[in-house]
Amino acid sequence: MIKTKIFLVLVVALFATVSYAQVSGVTVSGLVKSKTDKAAQAFVNIVLKIEKDSTFVTGTVSNEEGRFTLTNIKPGNYILQLSYTGFELKLQPVLVGSLSSFLDIGTIELQIEAKQLDAVVVSATVAELSNKMDKKTFSVSDNISQSGGSVLQVLKNLPGVTTSQDGKVELRGSDKVAILIDGKQTALTGFGGQTGLDNIPASAIERIEIINNPSAKYDANGNAGIINIIYKKNKQQGFNGKIGLTTGLGALWQKKENLPTIRPQYQRTPKINPSLSLNYRKNKVNAFLQADWLYTETLNKNEFSTRTFDDGTVVNQQLKRNRNTHFLTTKAGIDWNMDNQNMLTISALYGLEKIIDRGDEPFFNKDYTTRNRLWQFLEDELKTTIVASAAYQHKFKQPGHVLNAGFNYTFHREDEKYNFINNMPTYIGLDSFKLLSDEHVADVNLDYVKPLKHGRIEGGFKFRYRNIPTNMQFKPGINSPLDTGAGGEATYSEIIPAIYSNYVYESKKIEAEIGLRVEYVDLQYKVNPDHNTYESDGYNYTQPFPTVRLAYKINDNNKISLFYNRRVDRPNEVDIRIFPKYDDAEIIKVGNPGLRPQFTNSIELGYKTNLSKGYYYAAIYHRSTNGTITRIATQAPPSTLIYTVFQNAGHSSNTGIEMVFQQNFSKTFSFNSNANIYRNIINAFTVENKYPVPSTFTAGKEGITSGNVKLNGIFHLPKKTDIQLTAIYLAPDIIPQARIDTRFSVDMGIKKQIQKDKGELFFNASDIFNTLRIKKVLTGNGFTLASTDYYETQVIRLGYSYKF
Repeated sequence: MIKTKIFLVLVVALFATVSYAQVSGVTVSGLVKSKTDKAAQAFVNIVLKIEKDSTFVTGTVSNEEGRFTLTNIKPGNYILQLSYTGFELKLQPVLVGSLSSFLDIGTIELQIEAKQLDAVVVSATVAELSNKMDKKTFSVSDNISQSGGSVLQVLKNLPGVTTSQDGKVELRGSDKVAILIDGKQTALTGFGGQTGLDNIPASAIERIEIINNPSAKYDANGNAGIINIIYKKNKQQGFNGKIGLTTGLGALWQKKENLPTIRPQYQRTPKINPSLSLNYRKNKVNAFLQADWLYTETLNKNEFSTRTFDDGTVVNQQLKRNRNTHFLTTKAGIDWNMDNQNMLTISALYGLEKIIDRGDEPFFNKDYTTRNRLWQFLEDELKTTIVASAAYQHKFKQPGHVLNAGFNYTFHREDEKYNFINNMPTYIGLDSFKLLSDEHVADVNLDYVKPLKHGRIEGGFKFRYRNIPTNMQFKPGINSPLDTGAGGEATYSEIIPAIYSNYVYESKKIEAEIGLRVEYVDLQYKVNPDHNTYESDGYNYTQPFPTVRLAYKINDNNKISLFYNRRVDRPNEVDIRIFPKYDDAEIIKVGNPGLRPQFTNSIELGYKTNLSKGYYYAAIYHRSTNGTITRIATQAPPSTLIYTVFQNAGHSSNTGIEMVFQQNFSKTFSFNSNANIYRNIINAFTVENKYPVPSTFTAGKEGITSGNVKLNGIFHLPKKTDIQLTAIYLAPDIIPQARIDTRFSVDMGIKKQIQKDKGELFFNASDIFNTLRIKKVLTGNGFTLASTDYYETQVIRLGYSYKF
């Protein structure tokens, strides 16, 4: 009741600003020739006017080849006027749409006639048109309440996005999201899956793009969509940059006290994040560097669980994990403009992540009178990521007509060591294991874009090779609970060639974008022959992935769009990894080499209307998924251990509506509210967990109506001071086997510009009422598992940055 009352009060007051990505300025180009002899005409006067009132917008003259270019043209309807001594005046309608940054109106022929032209009267005005509604773009600097935090913390405030304590994000209720960095998949955030978002400093990021309906040029994985993280990169002339420092404290007070006999949980955890951005541009060369270091201490997990078995056995436990993290990222590169038509970019990214986890997990009887076991562990994990990229671009004489070629190589090492102390009533056991995994990924891509009079065509090719040899070595102690027969070597290898084509058309009323991507996948997972449960496995397929977007422009302020796409989510290497994971001693996670991809068909109907100082956006969507990938927990009696294994759980669907309302009420206050309401349905299914022994689980059909509401707002105060408030409410939801309870939090932030706008001070606090927690109930074959995770969510930060 307290949470509900707090939320209802804040509904009235809390809002935020977001902006939809759209083409703000278009380059219009063409070629002028004589109609008589087809000769190119140089120095032709070209003037662009608004169609409805003939207001002058811009002008130019054609070059020696007869070509002309008009830049930074707002979407709208125009008249192009061409005049030259000895030729008739030529007037040609031009539609500048919002789908392409470049518009080629083709060849314009002038008729010979000796006639002088009247002078042009000059005035000024602007025209605007709504965007295509497939992508939303957010500036990280505008998110005051999460400045100085991680990318994961920034994402949780964005419309349609929810986050969890295990570092995953969801779009419209699904965690099958492809995470890109500068338009590419890397090991830093995961290939296919997602990882590491809570350790990437937000200070390194310029903006974030959310793409709910990706076109065919994007990889087909990620049924819920794509999140593209754009690193900072300046291109100003000369030497310039930005330095920053953020400090903070988390876990200011305990949400729930520990169970007896374990080490204290982290409190008042320190955070520090220095950052440096440098750029030097002179003549044809632009050099850039972005470096960030993030140190945090975190109460990463604090989960209290009760396992109740059908025979009456009850096990109460707490899993507490104190985490220390050092994360260093450095990205540097050079842009070389060889000439006006050719550019080469070479860049490298280096990431080093050091994680130390100190965990305690006591196990008690039903009434907490007897401690049956204490499991303690020390995890020492070092992740090293190296990414080397080369990109070449050739610009044809026609503006926007480009050929891009790229090569991207990623190396990612995961070096993980666990040491366990197994405190039993009659003995103490010392156990350990070591995991070493080296990931090699090579991507080659070729992309071609040609502007047309009413749109553009795109096409391309991509080839990926991925190889991950992994080795797990167990070192058992006295009466070891470790399954030493489940270790050894395993190798994941993947080959994916793909081709795509995309056609974009736009007229005054109609927009269309139709694309097709065809991918071949060959995945092999080789398991050492001595493994006690699993054998080598794999799969291959050739599948088409069509995308369609149709739109009708009712008028300049109203548009309706219809989307369809087909996408795939392939199991990631960690999803099929054969080694049991013991950070939870009695709820043990393990992969499944027999896991197969899930395929999703999505359809969406969207509507947007532009208001005088804002907009309203709504979308109705439906996703239908076959082979739903999820973890399934089973028990192998008489043991009370639970094993959670990835499985394909059959068919599921997600149907909902998303609404965004933004309005700038005045110069001092603007707000945005976002609501996402959906219906999740999981059909009946039966699966068999093979590890450690075959165990069958059957579930009936389940369904729930869920959603989330986000209210964000900015107050613009005197002396260049901004205050932002954010409220987030997530309704109860379901996953296969489990139901998740309500979640609620409130964030705030203050930012002030100083030192003639070169300096910036900010202070913010996340989850200021300390209300956010994860509560769920899982039902298995012969047991129920009820848990609540009181992990760290409350953090205060103070930061300063300076531009030079």
